[in-house]
Amino acid sequence: MNITERILARASGKSRVEPGEIIFANVDKAMIHDVSGPGVIKVFEKLAKQGIKTDRLWNPSKIWVAEDHFVPSAEKISAENIVKLSKFTKQYGIEKHFKYGLGQYGICHTLSHEEALVLPGEVYVGGDSHTNTTGALGAFACGLGHTDVAYVLLNGKIWFKVPETLYFKLNGRLPENVMAKDLILRIIGDIGTDGAAYETMQFGGTGVSEMSVESRLTLCNMTTEAGAKNGIIEPDQKVFDYLEQRGAASYTPVVGDADAQYAKTYEYEASELEPLVAKPYSPENIAVVRDVAGIELDKSYIGSCTGAKYEDLEAAAKILKGRKVKIRTEVLPATISIYRRAMESGLVKTFMDAGVTVGPPTCGACCGAHMGVLAKDEICISTTNRNFPGRMGHVESQTYLASPLVAAASAVTGKITDPRDI
Repeated sequence: MNITERILARASGKSRVEPGEIIFANVDKAMIHDVSGPGVIKVFEKLAKQGIKTDRLWNPSKIWVAEDHFVPSAEKISAENIVKLSKFTKQYGIEKHFKYGLGQYGICHTLSHEEALVLPGEVYVGGDSHTNTTGALGAFACGLGHTDVAYVLLNGKIWFKVPETLYFKLNGRLPENVMAKDLILRIIGDIGTDGAAYETMQFGGTGVSEMSVESRLTLCNMTTEAGAKNGIIEPDQKVFDYLEQRGAASYTPVVGDADAQYAKTYEYEASELEPLVAKPYSPENIAVVRDVAGIELDKSYIGSCTGAKYEDLEAAAKILKGRKVKIRTEVLPATISIYRRAMESGLVKTFMDAGVTVGPPTCGACCGAHMGVLAKDEICISTTNRNFPGRMGHVESQTYLASPLVAAASAVTGKITDPRDI
């Protein structure tokens, strides 16, 4: 069995599972946020009216809550949703509630690894499609809808169909100025946005072993844009060290068998990769940066669960240091802990000296909700994960997806630019 199958077998109390098999698995961790949480609360209210007991959760210590999509509150409804979340966590005794304006908080998919909330070998579900991100730590991590999340919160288990696994092997180390974002865009360009529908995307090879944990997180994050059920990477010493630095020491990692089977294997040579963008209006609509260089931009956005980890900010700062931006540019660290680290290391000063606006952690601009939405006909280059029509604002705006290096280089010139060319 491969790693996903091994985790699901253990979670369902089986010695072996096969792709296509329906299982009932125990869940180790669950997450809701300020968008999915109110939806789950509505399900609770509906169940209670039907006479189903909702007075206690399966295990409040294994459930955590993030405020990230509409913080700072954009309007009355988002403010009221934060109040609903607070009442919910108080009522059910959920202590891990990362509240905006009260110290550490941030984007849920970044908190999951920054705070070591999810560990290798675990089954982790969240009320958000990019829950896949945390599979980079060697966990089975996937997003669920409101009803399924409500069931998990009450019962601590849920059904899955064991997915087929696609294996993506990277040979060699990524060249300078090429990032994990470029690799995952290349993969999505090759297989399409439905190329891994309800399948596992597993990454490996020497190139992935060479990657930092944060780079691996970028890969697993965007498996969602290929339709995958989950993304995953077998844990190694880099992961163990990363978690130890964050206070996690007790867990049981899982790896696949040496003869594990995969539905299909894709192989990439790192030396052949170069900076890419995904053009409007799909993550699969990729192009080499130099082939679209010169397109005039209105905005550069460096943020989100995909592109605002500390390593991402470091990459952007490397380009921006000693330079000035020519278009409005926003950098939003993904969590307060990353923000603090960027302040202490001088990255925030670098950004501000370049003319960049540095803002609080939020998903607002990424999902086109607030904190920097695009107007009609505006063109943005962004480190986010989706560029469908209207994703970041007006339905007639345009978003080019790119790595932090490309987004920063483009901010300096005011047009799409390969970082190797400045």
